[in-house]
Amino acid sequence: MARKALKLASWTSMALAASGIYFYSNKYLDPNDFGAVRVGRAVATTAVISYDYLTSLKSVPYGSEEYLQLRSKVHLRSARRLCELCCANRGTFIKVGQHLGALDYLLPEEYTSTLKVLHSQAPQSSMQEIRQVIREDLGKEIHDLFQSFDDTPLGTASLAQVHKAVLHDGRTVAVKVQHPKVRAQSSKDILLMEVPRIHWDLSTERVLLMEFVDGGQVNDRDYMERNKIDVNEISRHLGKMYSEMIFVNGFVHCDPHPGNVLVRKHPGTGKAEIVLLDHGLYQMLTEEFRLNYCHLWQSLIWTDMKRVKEYSQRLGAGDLYPLFACMLTARSWDSVNRGISQAPVTATEDLEIRNNAANYLPQISHLLNHVPRQMLLILKTNDLLRGIEAALGTRASASSFLNMSRCCIRALAEHKKKNTCSFFRRTQISFSEAFNLWQINLHELILRVKGLKLADRVLALICWLFPAPL
Repeated sequence: MARKALKLASWTSMALAASGIYFYSNKYLDPNDFGAVRVGRAVATTAVISYDYLTSLKSVPYGSEEYLQLRSKVHLRSARRLCELCCANRGTFIKVGQHLGALDYLLPEEYTSTLKVLHSQAPQSSMQEIRQVIREDLGKEIHDLFQSFDDTPLGTASLAQVHKAVLHDGRTVAVKVQHPKVRAQSSKDILLMEVPRIHWDLSTERVLLMEFVDGGQVNDRDYMERNKIDVNEISRHLGKMYSEMIFVNGFVHCDPHPGNVLVRKHPGTGKAEIVLLDHGLYQMLTEEFRLNYCHLWQSLIWTDMKRVKEYSQRLGAGDLYPLFACMLTARSWDSVNRGISQAPVTATEDLEIRNNAANYLPQISHLLNHVPRQMLLILKTNDLLRGIEAALGTRASASSFLNMSRCCIRALAEHKKKNTCSFFRRTQISFSEAFNLWQINLHELILRVKGLKLADRVLALICWLFPAPL
């Protein structure tokens, strides 16, 4: 077990180092935060964590109470060291740390609870630096632009931080200011998307003035309960929203960590809604990738193992298609073969996945080097969404898979209709689409009826065991 923990820590630190090297090459020239210094920090952290696991757990009987307690302490120390590494190297290291902090279903609790602070409490720029950026970009001092400006940021992320302010006309706004060392770069995988109610006259490449939206983080069950927001409804809507993005539109918000996704009751209608705060990281999927991905998820949902292999290999998985299927679904291979929509994740299966994660890290690394680049951000997005579902207690529900299947059916039907000129063929495709969607609705109805019957039986058993007093 010590070796498994050692592997997990080593590969996690190496992932952080590799991510930092990749994203910062030829872009960030500060000697304090780049090159040998950054890599040196990552290597040193890896060495210290590895040594801690090797020496601390070496002489303790595996599985004993003492071993479990000691392992928890080593996990916590290692997680704090990783967090310190992310804060020291900043930038993309923080993004990777945010990702790891959302993997509740996979990493030990000591890691996720420690790294969660990076979702909204990453290292801050000083007010002096914030004033400098605003002065350079907008040509005015803060007091000339705002009636009031909160010095304490509402949240700090890897590339920017957000302050609450009030304009001279009384409107409350959110001011997002890029950290001074960050330089705006564009690439085919990182796009800025227009956000509703942006104050363009007070926005630049490094300063973004937006409507201020209040709410709770999407993984905050207590906030939802206090505000009478249905957790299951939020989980369903989040799943539907991302299924539409991935399978239907092919334009995907790829950074849904809890600090970027708020929930609230709309001030006007009182209905629950999801607010995406950060539109800095989007992925545009090619049609070929999107359609193969649709086919793959359809095959996984309906347990067509022959097509699971076929479409996994089309997406670059090769002979590692069973591992690829497990990574996509976060289920064991046995569950994938039985049908991922047939039963929810059990505590035993969760433990199996956690224990096996370190053993398969070399194969996972090999797989990630061979799948299309688009898949890397999709996997990241899947992991973050799964972490939110785990926090809400709605992970791997049958309804979420059925909603995904609906989007896949619509997307594949739309593609077929677009590529035929025959009215008869288009009509045939539309009827087939309607029939498949009807089948899903029927299947969902049957699941609900079964659930009601089970609930009635449990209630009847309770009444029989504990009859009401006369």
